[in-house]
Amino acid sequence: MVRSRTAFDAIAQEYDARRPRYPEALVADLVAAAGITAGSRILEIAPGTGQLTVPLARTGAAVVAVELGRSLAAVARRNLQAYPWTTVDTAAFEDWPLPHEPFDLVVCATAWHWLDEDVRLSRCAAALRPGGSLAVVDTHHIAGGTVGFTRASQACYQRWDPAYSPGFTPPAVADLPVARADLTDPDLFADLRSRRYGVEVTYTAQQFCALLETYSNIRGLEESHRDGLLRCIAELIDGAFAGVVVKPYLFETRLLTRLAR
Repeated sequence: MVRSRTAFDAIAQEYDARRPRYPEALVADLVAAAGITAGSRILEIAPGTGQLTVPLARTGAAVVAVELGRSLAAVARRNLQAYPWTTVDTAAFEDWPLPHEPFDLVVCATAWHWLDEDVRLSRCAAALRPGGSLAVVDTHHIAGGTVGFTRASQACYQRWDPAYSPGFTPPAVADLPVARADLTDPDLFADLRSRRYGVEVTYTAQQFCALLETYSNIRGLEESHRDGLLRCIAELIDGAFAGVVVKPYLFETRLLTRLAR
């Protein structure tokens, strides 16, 4: 199985339609904590189709989004048409020329793990003004939701996913660490703050399988394995769970302050 940071570009429309949006409280808290106003400058790294970009643009801040995927960037531009003060550049963040004017906020949502770990933190620091904020938003798949579904679905993964890990169980919220070594550099950033937001989403069998098709590990399966897995999951939901399952998400924002140069 091959996973690539460009895997989502081939399904940009599906990604836009099927991925859950970030909670309104997360956006409001982020904007408030970073001191974002209509005159602020925001850099968003790997915005996808603009799930977070759009609510950030509603603040009136000048948002510059840098997206590697051409199709994803095209959908993001379409979604941002009502906000002419935003721009979407098609580039890898690692290669994108940083502008001379610094940003008040740099944000990366559900994509930090795709960036080059050797340069991502230092380049974010270089893009920020002293006292500016770096926000890294993660989406966690956690225990909970429809009772018994996760355990029952493991037979499907065991049969169709060569990378299946026996005994897999999603983590409980209490088991997720707040500290992150990859966000620690005392010469660049300080004052790590973390906030978490729990959300539950109800899916039909068709909707849940459509969501799975937007995950990188599912996209990386051979077509016959992917089709078999999705068919197995759909039959399980329709047959054993009355056609509906509830999936829990935990969204987490970590906010850091750029130290003075």
